[in-house]
Amino acid sequence: MKLLVVGGAGYVGSALVPVLIEYGYVVDVIDLLWFGNELPRESRVINKNLFHCGVKDFEGYDQVIFLAGLSNDPMANFNPAVNFVSNGSLPSYLAYCAKLAGVKRFIYGSSCSVYGYTVNELYDEEAPVTCSYPYGISKLQGERGVLQLQDKDFSVIALRKGTVSGRSPRMRFDLIVNTMYKCAIKDKKIVINNPSIWRPILHISDAVSAYLRAIQADYGISGVFNIASDNCTVGQVGDLVKEEVEKQTGQKISMKIKDIKDFRNYKVSYNKAKTFLGYEPQHTVSDIVTHLHQHHEEYGDFEDDNFYNIRVFKKLELKEQI
Repeated sequence: MKLLVVGGAGYVGSALVPVLIEYGYVVDVIDLLWFGNELPRESRVINKNLFHCGVKDFEGYDQVIFLAGLSNDPMANFNPAVNFVSNGSLPSYLAYCAKLAGVKRFIYGSSCSVYGYTVNELYDEEAPVTCSYPYGISKLQGERGVLQLQDKDFSVIALRKGTVSGRSPRMRFDLIVNTMYKCAIKDKKIVINNPSIWRPILHISDAVSAYLRAIQADYGISGVFNIASDNCTVGQVGDLVKEEVEKQTGQKISMKIKDIKDFRNYKVSYNKAKTFLGYEPQHTVSDIVTHLHQHHEEYGDFEDDNFYNIRVFKKLELKEQI
């Protein structure tokens, strides 16, 4: 099977593409390489603006995986216009091109951010989406655009991922568990802005597994699927990170609890993904910390701008490369 991963040189793609190659898939990547290139040599990497792609760029592929666009709230809030075009319009356009090119399936990397604020209920895919922030709104627009194209010959799967964390060849320290780990190692202190709010946490290895399950699913399957490893309060995540870092390092980690209001609060059910895709998460928050610490010698300066998407994004915009 021949796969095209658009935006495949980022945080998730750099972990996913090597696994896809191990499974025997032929994998090509289109990416502007904002964050460099940590992909295996076996993958063909095309440095191209996705807005300049057309039908011919998708000919010969069985499936297309969309990992492109802006990846978090800080980037979306900094430039809402680019956010809405990149996360809302771009996937619809690329799915349209892929369908015309004869691609059998389009997989859209969505986000549980679309749920916005829930009142301590476990949300499934039929629950209302209430996000009022640019990032969540744009991811929902992307979902609806690509799903509009689904038919008996063109499968569309949208994976609403929880907050991904863990080690990737293209590393980030602007994600909840990764950030807490960095602070614990660097400052010996974890700061919790609001301990009571809920988040679905996703180990990056479970994210890779979800994409594999989507690729391998029967072509008769389409739709939206929540993907997470577990649901935790932010306070609970902090406790788990503290406990695991102390176990790994033998050093005492302190906690600082604030009470900053946050309008993002959601926890999700991923039973649908278990039932239809065979997705079964294998990892915990503690596993994420262990995974991060196993590679701690690789990181160097935790404050390197390349570890933070918003810093890279701002630099690119100043250079007029966005």
